[in-house]
Amino acid sequence: MIPNLIGSEWRAPADGTRSLPVFNPATGEVIEQVPLSTDREVDAAVSAAAAAFPSWSRTALMERVRLMFRYKAVLEEHFEELASIVTRHHGKTLEESRGEVRRGIEVVDFACGAPTLLQGRTLRDVSGGVDQDLYRYPIGVCAGVPPFNFPVMIPLWMYPLAVVAGNTFVLKPSDRTPLGGQRLAELFLQAGFPEGVLNLVHGAGEAVDALLRHPKVAAISFVGSAPVARHVYETAAANGKRVQALGGAKNHIVIMPDADLELTVPAILNSAFGNAGERCLSGSVAVAVGRAADALLDPLRDAASRMVVGPGDQPGVQIGPLIRAEHRDKVAGYVDKGVAEGAQLVVDGRHEMSRPGFFLGPTILDRVTAGMTVGHEEIFGPVLSVARAATLDDAIGQANQMALGNMATIFTQSGRSAREFRERVEAGMTGINVPIAQPFAFFPFSGWKGSFYGDLHVHGTDGIDFYTRKKVVVTRW
Repeated sequence: MIPNLIGSEWRAPADGTRSLPVFNPATGEVIEQVPLSTDREVDAAVSAAAAAFPSWSRTALMERVRLMFRYKAVLEEHFEELASIVTRHHGKTLEESRGEVRRGIEVVDFACGAPTLLQGRTLRDVSGGVDQDLYRYPIGVCAGVPPFNFPVMIPLWMYPLAVVAGNTFVLKPSDRTPLGGQRLAELFLQAGFPEGVLNLVHGAGEAVDALLRHPKVAAISFVGSAPVARHVYETAAANGKRVQALGGAKNHIVIMPDADLELTVPAILNSAFGNAGERCLSGSVAVAVGRAADALLDPLRDAASRMVVGPGDQPGVQIGPLIRAEHRDKVAGYVDKGVAEGAQLVVDGRHEMSRPGFFLGPTILDRVTAGMTVGHEEIFGPVLSVARAATLDDAIGQANQMALGNMATIFTQSGRSAREFRERVEAGMTGINVPIAQPFAFFPFSGWKGSFYGDLHVHGTDGIDFYTRKKVVVTRW
């Protein structure tokens, strides 16, 4: 069974600790057991972080940065190993896993800029003989709860910024994909960080709730489904904590009649079926405007039908398995419901369910409306719904009906249409002629509406603000 990291000690779970299996989704094989830690283990991790905070928060900034540069070098040395771990217990293709690891390390790159990012402000003579200064201070023990679908990237969105700012951290990896966080913590210690700066405790809902309630935890970062994000936000805020809780998505891709289909079709496939659709930036609904549907559907169907499904570590595979059999079955149930509610099945990936592992192939439903279940609920699988709109105004209206507002993109050669879309669509990450509007590390991951609960988003300068508190000093001599 996987151990927890408390300070510098890897502690095996106590006898009798309940556990869950960790699978290789491509085979269905159980490869590890993850413990379901209780309040006791969470308290031990938080206490270790709290004990390390006074010394770490007073460690010279340049020493913290030197350690972060060393950590980046260690991550680069183990780049392929980390990618292989992701593929093994999540299932995504090795190329997708490499992309995940790279985007995670980019946040470590950003954290290495702390001497600039953590600077305050000064203003002399705000009044006669009075100067005013603003300083940033760490806030204490922070905790992070990443999701199963990016077990390396999203932890790296969280604790590097927190610890370089002088905080200590408790990471609770997903119980479905815990091996990525486990290896990241091992490499963190290898880089030379002091004990207690990063702690790791495994578990599920009980461990999360213990972190949300713990009086020594000052801030919580969470990424997961919309209902759980709301629970995290409400519970943590009620317990006086800072919260950034990233929730689900129902992302729309608008295709205008003037879109370049040679660019658009591969981009839609990438957006809808990359990571087997298990990402909060997946394009879930393609809205064809006017005559765009007539030109789009045939090449989209043909290209999706040719996509290669299989184990993510095999060459040429484009779509790996889903995370669990029950999740695959849930996604397949959405396809059944879509057909029952009047959608037309254009590509059916359910035939892949007969093979070993948790597979579901790319699936396309046409003539989907917002009132259908598949038109407004997050599916989190390789299912693309195609909707129709008479005008750009209608397409924007369809996107804005959604309770979630994570991402929206448009494909067009018209600057006028692109600008109208940018200004009016209610999504915090908006793309023009790109499949995924994912911000780089130095910009915030800025979902809107039910896709985000909190005030300060993850990474970018929002991340620096989230993990620091400001002190203003007014001086007269």
